[in-house]
Amino acid sequence: MSWLRQGRHFIVVGLAQGLLDWSVMVALSHFGLAIGFANVAGRLSGALLGYWLNGSITFARDGHRPGWHQFGRYVVLWCSATTLSTAAVSLIGAEFGLRAAWLGKPLVDGVLAIGSFLASRHWVYR
Repeated sequence: MSWLRQGRHFIVVGLAQGLLDWSVMVALSHFGLAIGFANVAGRLSGALLGYWLNGSITFARDGHRPGWHQFGRYVVLWCSATTLSTAAVSLIGAEFGLRAAWLGKPLVDGVLAIGSFLASRHWVYR
């Protein structure tokens, strides 16, 4: 499968995933949940959507769907990215306030998406 096709699909799936993730994080933190916990909850909701769509569309090969082996790799990738995202968003929130964390989250997660694409293409879904 071509990098271009996979990249386009990854971006579309990532936008849907990111919107869900960000919406959950903003809603939960708005109602008083700590930014770190709200970020993890948002990333978990986005991860479930992203794993399914990326496995079914972006990185699908000849009708093969991802199995438990790929899911285990995805969990490792997700935990690593979530740790980095939560640390960065929490730091932004502590330094600049809740609204800055809301605005900074898409930027943080956008940067992490580059590494996530490469890891997904060459390790998670192979």
